[in-house]
Amino acid sequence: MSTRHDLTPEQWDRIKPLLPPRKQGRGRPRADDRKTINGILYVLKTGCTWSDMPSHYGSPVTCWRRLNQWSEDGTWEQIWQALLQQMDEQQKLDWTKAFLDGSFVPAKKGERK
Repeated sequence: MSTRHDLTPEQWDRIKPLLPPRKQGRGRPRADDRKTINGILYVLKTGCTWSDMPSHYGSPVTCWRRLNQWSEDGTWEQIWQALLQQMDEQQKLDWTKAFLDGSFVPAKKGERK
């Protein structure tokens, strides 16, 4: 079941190579990356709670863990940069209207020099 929140085939083709490789060996196989990303995007777009995420995206806990893991290891930033590059190549960005806002960055604690 596909919804308007899901990645298109073109978007998936662009993102898939940027994801960390699956670990080989024993244990439970990793949940499907595409379904998991679609679940994450659904929650981020709709603002629903993880527990209210539709079941066809898989486990809400898996989606939440993957979001955290990929945030910490830089995967989301790589995806963001790749999509920005693609939009720039397609001339879908107007860089004259772009700005950098660092107000969310916490100040470093300690002695001022």
